Amino acid sequence: MVARVGTVAFQGIEVVDVDVQVRVGGGLPNFLIVGLADKAVAESRERVRGALEAIGLALPSERIVVNLAPADLLKEGSHYDLPIALALMAAVGVLPADEAAGLLALGELSLDGRLAPVAGVLPAALHASASERVLVVPRAQGPEAAWAEGLEVLAPDSLIALVNHLKGDQVLSPPKPRVAEPSGQIPDLADIKGQESAKRALEVAAAGGHNLLMVGPPGSGKSMLAQRLPGLLPPLSPAEALEVSMVHSVAGRLENGALLRRRPFRDPHHSASLPALVGGGQRARPGEISLAHHGVLFLDELPEFQRATLESLRQPLESGRVSVARAAAHVRYPARFQLVAAMNPCRCGHLGDPGLACRQAPRCAQDYQSRISGPLFDRIDLVVEVPAVGAADLALPPPAEGSAAVAARVAAARAIQRARFDELGEPGLGSNAEADGKLLERIAEPDAAGRALLSQAAERLKLSARGYHRVLRVARTLADLEGGGPVTRLQVAEALGYRRVLPGAG
Repeated sequence: MVARVGTVAFQGIEVVDVDVQVRVGGGLPNFLIVGLADKAVAESRERVRGALEAIGLALPSERIVVNLAPADLLKEGSHYDLPIALALMAAVGVLPADEAAGLLALGELSLDGRLAPVAGVLPAALHASASERVLVVPRAQGPEAAWAEGLEVLAPDSLIALVNHLKGDQVLSPPKPRVAEPSGQIPDLADIKGQESAKRALEVAAAGGHNLLMVGPPGSGKSMLAQRLPGLLPPLSPAEALEVSMVHSVAGRLENGALLRRRPFRDPHHSASLPALVGGGQRARPGEISLAHHGVLFLDELPEFQRATLESLRQPLESGRVSVARAAAHVRYPARFQLVAAMNPCRCGHLGDPGLACRQAPRCAQDYQSRISGPLFDRIDLVVEVPAVGAADLALPPPAEGSAAVAARVAAARAIQRARFDELGEPGLGSNAEADGKLLERIAEPDAAGRALLSQAAERLKLSARGYHRVLRVARTLADLEGGGPVTRLQVAEALGYRRVLPGAG
């Protein structure tokens, strides 16, 4: 007799059905797992054995063969423990085989029979919602699975609780969806004294989802400004929250099974490797750019990142997704993130200050800034200088306007953009930064004076086609901050000012 229980395998955030088949009998005592299983799956033999012994069941002294079909699909992770244990109990008659066949299970087993959380429950639940099977997940991840509509979810805390429920001796209450509570308070923009031009650029970046680069000496407040950007951004929409939570679920970072509502803010150290930033590794896990999906990726000390690591951002910045190709896997993750970066103008950080600059200026600035390639720099919409803050600025009282007032203007501008995209039949777009060149011709065409200025500046500054369109995007956002009217010469001029070259470059 062959008993079956369903489970899944993951290819990025895509889900593939896996059939766990168990046969007991016919041969010398042995416990084999076949079907291209990795080491974590192979080790499930001991976890399953220990969990069954913990609930009073001993493995039969017969040949046990576990087949994970399809056999040519790589199986990774510890979530195969629970379906293997259920199929084994069905094969020896502890559970009804027909009832076990109607389950789709994910969960790691402890040696005492408890169920431990695993990665990928949310995408698995959404995948299973179209079927008529019952989803079984660890209790801690029941709220995560409960977001899938039309799906019966069982969330026991132990293997014995699940067995008692299936036998009718105990009833498991259905889990309820949960939303993550904001952890910690986002710093307020009112804490920053001075830097009015940088605050304006930060507001424009938040309103349109634009990439931002801040350049200034050490201690000028670049990191402080970046840390306050999440407080200016609107919360995730329900659709965005689901996308973001799916990525974090696959990465095993969805705490307590609660969906995220605050936009992610990721700030990896400049020593981060290429797989850590874009994704990859032995199991092709999502990287920082995917964990920042629909949020902010802050790269401090931008030139200190490895050159290859920075260049790997170019394609995701344009397409909003990343394809991780390895010999054993080819997966795709979403990566629609907002890049915010900070850097010193040179290695010593004091370019232009005769009293503090090193003797190699301005050549040191050219060498330092050349670590950022032209194609990557061309993808940055806003470049703003953040000068050193003097003692006079620090002595001033706190600014009257804080993050709440700026966030209200940002929310109004985003609402204008969403209404415009809905009217034009582009409901999937959420900000001006996502509009392509063809759409910009419809929504960001400047008036005659603005068009003449943009044409003249494009020729003088030698703007690429990408740079030309990014100026239009920023100008459209500036107009949206003022109520959503047509793009004028004044907004084109301000947008062009944000594309000036780096200080000391040339």
